[in-house]
Amino acid sequence: VQLQASGGGLVQVGGSLTLSCVASGNISTVNVMGWYRRTSGNQRERVATMSSGGSTKIKESVKGRFTISRENSKNAVLLQMNSLNREDTGVYYCDYYHEDDGRAHNYWGRGTQVTVSS
Repeated sequence: VQLQASGGGLVQVGGSLTLSCVASGNISTVNVMGWYRRTSGNQRERVATMSSGGSTKIKESVKGRFTISRENSKNAVLLQMNSLNREDTGVYYCDYYHEDDGRAHNYWGRGTQVTVSS
């Protein structure tokens, strides 16, 4: 599975960005796609993920500001980020996960930098 992410950049506090990620290759119809990030001095953390069935897991601090959505027909996941603050600065990684015969398969895209400036 290959993941192509785009949409990072520089934005001012209070601004918005949309990240997109498209998966290609051996895609399972049952999977989870989403976004993780690594902020300064911290480990990689989940921002938001969504299963192919629509179930979501969203980091508490971004609820109400970030929206995750999927276009399953395109194997794509989007992250709409509004009201960005400096703590959102970091490298964002697209993630794809599925299980096959009890084995977990996890793939990461190249990170995309999000910088929020005041």
